[in-house]
Amino acid sequence: MKKTFLYILIISLWCSGLLQAQYRAKLDAPSKSNLMIREQDQLYNVDSIFYSYLGLNTTKHSLEDNPQKNTAYKDSVYKDTVHNKYGDLRNDKVEFNKQYPLWTVALKVTGANVFTFLVDRYFFNYDFSRVGFNSWNHNIQTGWEWDQDRFGMNFIVHPYSGSAFFNAARSSGYNFWESAPFAALGSLEWEYFGENTLPSYNDIINTTVDGIFIGEAFYRIGSDILDDRTTGFDRFFREFSVAILSPTRAFSRFTQGKMFRVTEEEVYQTEPLNVTLSGGVHKVNDGSNFATGFTDYMLNIMLDYGNPFEVRSRKPFDYFKVRLDFTEGIGRKILDNVTGYGFLFGSNSHSSGGLDMLVGGFQGFNYFDNMTFELATIGFGPGIITKLRVSPNSNLFTNLLVGVIPLAGNSTRFAITDTSQARDYNFGGGADVKLESTLQVGSWVNFTFIGYYFWIHTYEGYAGDHYIGLIKPRIEFRLFNNLSVGFEHLAYYSDRYTRDFGNFHQVRTEQRVFLSLYFESFKKQKI
Repeated sequence: MKKTFLYILIISLWCSGLLQAQYRAKLDAPSKSNLMIREQDQLYNVDSIFYSYLGLNTTKHSLEDNPQKNTAYKDSVYKDTVHNKYGDLRNDKVEFNKQYPLWTVALKVTGANVFTFLVDRYFFNYDFSRVGFNSWNHNIQTGWEWDQDRFGMNFIVHPYSGSAFFNAARSSGYNFWESAPFAALGSLEWEYFGENTLPSYNDIINTTVDGIFIGEAFYRIGSDILDDRTTGFDRFFREFSVAILSPTRAFSRFTQGKMFRVTEEEVYQTEPLNVTLSGGVHKVNDGSNFATGFTDYMLNIMLDYGNPFEVRSRKPFDYFKVRLDFTEGIGRKILDNVTGYGFLFGSNSHSSGGLDMLVGGFQGFNYFDNMTFELATIGFGPGIITKLRVSPNSNLFTNLLVGVIPLAGNSTRFAITDTSQARDYNFGGGADVKLESTLQVGSWVNFTFIGYYFWIHTYEGYAGDHYIGLIKPRIEFRLFNNLSVGFEHLAYYSDRYTRDFGNFHQVRTEQRVFLSLYFESFKKQKI
């Protein structure tokens, strides 16, 4: 029930009439020649018994023994090992996931746009959906602009659409880099033909770049959820969850016959997926005056995918981390923030002195929409993730990421209270730095410091430069098993130097008291 409850919290409602929960198909198996194909990257197999994701049944696997003895110890922050103890696949099995022709992918992208248009036009009857030859010709002849859409539409809804275009290819046998152009294709189709407003610079960038980030994260999480060996109620919820994350992947599975097939083995690349659920009381102060302002409730979901310290050949998004904060909100401000980063390229190193590192290039995603400010950024740059063994039972984990920001949305001044549909932010770009450090003392106490710093120069809007900082010290005490109690202090700093309105300085603090429930991995090795 814990796993079922976890899925329900992560996903929202979805029409799933195509799913047949009790459908049981003949076992799909590769040909005799395909059975001889060995996964070159499958280096660390173990003889394991895995619990199902939903806790409804169990399946036993017989795998080859790990050629290297696993001497790693376990901690509550990362899978503290230089080897993968779960026996996960390194790649999707090609014999079960063939590559489909490019034209079928393009057709799915176009179909997704057509479906969205039909809903907008005939269900919601939006004015922008009244399109035809005249609007198409106008869009092509007139050119591009910066649009006036509200903050969440530009920096959450459009990236989600881009993720669907991306996964039309990803679910058809194409890798990360091969799937990326389809996010741009879907965006271009929509900008020119899906609405009667002019195509916008911000939409093509957000839909494509953030769509790739969200799309690959959703694909990886979906592969961890899916298990083609399952049937019945268990299978229904897996397919249901993936349909929420990526409708185009669900459609692909349906048209490719994968939704109902039953196999004897795992067919998708999987990595350990840690999930932390936190809930508690959230105090937003008036400025920095403690115990003033208003109080609401908050829910936090943190996803920690993959082992950054496992020594292996790497692919994009073998490791990523995403955090979502929800609050009671005022008006539209319910999704308080989404922050995350994903590994793109680089390598690992492991020293006998107790220092493990992942060094390379990363893509970042930040979205803040709260009563302090609106800020959303796309970032690319170098990063380093380290683990230093301080003592036999204590570790220091540090993440340092530096990024160039090609596009950001940034509130015009300060103290955002507007809940209308109009645009109340600038478009800009700049740079950012993120530091996250956790000292794990034994298995009972964690001290964490998180810091962000952004410089945003306005491209379009009220001219100026904006310097925004956020620090979050936190302490957590483990109560028992995977349940912890914690306290977090947040401080927002904002210095805004505008050409037309003067200079502004703002500080606002918040406090949170919360309980955290930690799931080390959906796939747990039976002990």
